[in-house]
Amino acid sequence: MQWQDHAIILGVKRHGETSVIAEVMTRDRGRHLGLVRSGRSRAMQPVLQAGNAVEVTWRARLDEHLGDFRVEPVTLRAARLMETATAVYGVQAMGALLRLLPERDPHPHLFDALEVILDHLHNPADAGELFVRFELAVLNDLGFGLDLAECAATGARSDLVYVSPKSGRAVSRTAGAPWVDKMLLLPPFLSAEGNHAADFDSLAAAFRLTGFFLHRHVYEPRGIEAAAARDGFVQAALKALNPALRKLSPPNGISA
Repeated sequence: MQWQDHAIILGVKRHGETSVIAEVMTRDRGRHLGLVRSGRSRAMQPVLQAGNAVEVTWRARLDEHLGDFRVEPVTLRAARLMETATAVYGVQAMGALLRLLPERDPHPHLFDALEVILDHLHNPADAGELFVRFELAVLNDLGFGLDLAECAATGARSDLVYVSPKSGRAVSRTAGAPWVDKMLLLPPFLSAEGNHAADFDSLAAAFRLTGFFLHRHVYEPRGIEAAAARDGFVQAALKALNPALRKLSPPNGISA
């Protein structure tokens, strides 16, 4: 059996003396593993870095086998992704999100989104907003999508400022007023009326929103913790938007 597809490197693991098992996100076949022979060679190591876009050819005798990858470079962006904290943490955090999905399960829209985000991770404001939307897309594909288009109580499509922690649906200002202390904030850039870019406060609220539902529906039921890279990304993105936070030491010694 054989197929060829566009892919983005998510990570590699050593296999034997010279080879590696590469984990990639393909456009048409989802997250996929394959053996890259001589993957630890000087020629292949720069190619097999997280965030790089490649063309992969997979071969195996049976579909359920691990199979071999032949990897050809397309866009080598890994070196640039090491230049900022949002990029370093962002690549790792998005890889961890994709590992929540079943292996070999196609999600072409997530592949397309991943490519766009990788090219904007150097800009913290853009990276933060795109990352939140990526988390929402992953939640949706896992069956826990949020409904932010209309008020859960009234059906109104305007003045949506809250999200119900129980239903994951938007709530208008008036309908949510009696339970304001129990509501999650709906950042303006995520509402149906949203026409403003994310700022510090709205981005912080967005991270709290997606983090809450990821924990409730995904991490807690599976008995796992959110990837540490997500915390690193959140801190780096928010720090870049708030000068007062830039005096704080970044996690793991990585500077923004």
